[in-house]
Amino acid sequence: MGALLACSAALWLGAGQARANEAIPATLAQAFKQAWSQQAEGAAAPARRDAAQGRKNAAGAWTAAPPVLELSGRSDRLNRNQGSREIELGVSAALWLPGERQLTLALADAELGALDSRQLAARWRLAGAVREAWWALQLAALDQQSAQTRITAAAQLARDVTRRVAAGDLSRADQHQADAAVATAEAEAAQAQAALAQAAQTLRSWGLAPDLARQDMALPEPNPEARELEAAHPALRELSDRARLAERSLALASRQRRGNPELLLSTTRQRASHGESSAQTVMLGLRIPFGSAGAHQARQAGASADQIEAQTLLALEQRRLRAEVESAQARLTAARAGAEAAARRAILARETRGFIEKAFRLGEADLPSRLRVEQEAFEAERQQARAGIGVSQAISALRQALGLLPL
Repeated sequence: MGALLACSAALWLGAGQARANEAIPATLAQAFKQAWSQQAEGAAAPARRDAAQGRKNAAGAWTAAPPVLELSGRSDRLNRNQGSREIELGVSAALWLPGERQLTLALADAELGALDSRQLAARWRLAGAVREAWWALQLAALDQQSAQTRITAAAQLARDVTRRVAAGDLSRADQHQADAAVATAEAEAAQAQAALAQAAQTLRSWGLAPDLARQDMALPEPNPEARELEAAHPALRELSDRARLAERSLALASRQRRGNPELLLSTTRQRASHGESSAQTVMLGLRIPFGSAGAHQARQAGASADQIEAQTLLALEQRRLRAEVESAQARLTAARAGAEAAARRAILARETRGFIEKAFRLGEADLPSRLRVEQEAFEAERQQARAGIGVSQAISALRQALGLLPL
């Protein structure tokens, strides 16, 4: 069946391979990697990380905001012009509230962690979409390739019938049945070709042109000890980091009950009139804003709501993923059992086809029996090949449920 996959895939991909500018992934991992390179979230991730790092750097400063330089001057030149002049130079700096700097740094660290887990979860969700499209394409390609093989077999049988009709061994009705079998195979091949084109369109929307002639179907199965849901799962890690971010936002909001106080330092140089010497003074001040109960309550309530939402979603996602892992494990067990049964059926169908084919050549079996057995053997081989893909697909689904990216 591997040769069958390669032979028919080449027919479908002949035009696509001529386009050298398209990426041609041979494995699921390569398809996922190329698909992620097309995502906007992946492209924006470095800039988002720079922004979060900038906020962390700002939180590490000694003042809550950059210092402000103030320069002002006064003169009576435009009215009395008696030489009165005053120049003031000052600096003001916003001070951290007690404990605010440490909480702001902790919030910045949480933002960086949430950004990383958000990107990892986005990669995991994309992996699920790519896996679904990838295996749908494999099954569609198999059906198309099997249909091509059936056309070849039906055409060969029709030629044999034509010779035996000419020799008088078979009737024209048998010829019509053989030709009808060829037409049926061609119709099914056309339907399979359309289904294959539709299945390939999803991958092409990510800029991919999969090369079915050289795909690697082998997938590493998770170790038995790795089949338990862990906190490192991308979806759980994302929600956990969201909850941590909300928790630290709530702690910071609880600390920021009022605006930051400002330390003022200025010097003034002034003279009263012409001929008088200038006098210089220094001023040290502290500006303390009053708090706003309404604004503080709004910030605190918003952060608390975010924390409750993230924690609730985390608990729901844990239950959902546990059920998904159990379902994927059961699906893999059933897929393996189905593959074994399909293999036994294919062996029996091939042997039966050999018996009937020999009997037909000897004139001991009629054409309807030969056509029926050929159809059963074709369907058994197709189901065996689909069952083989189904096992790989089930392993892929289990890896997705466990939060593992394509390798």
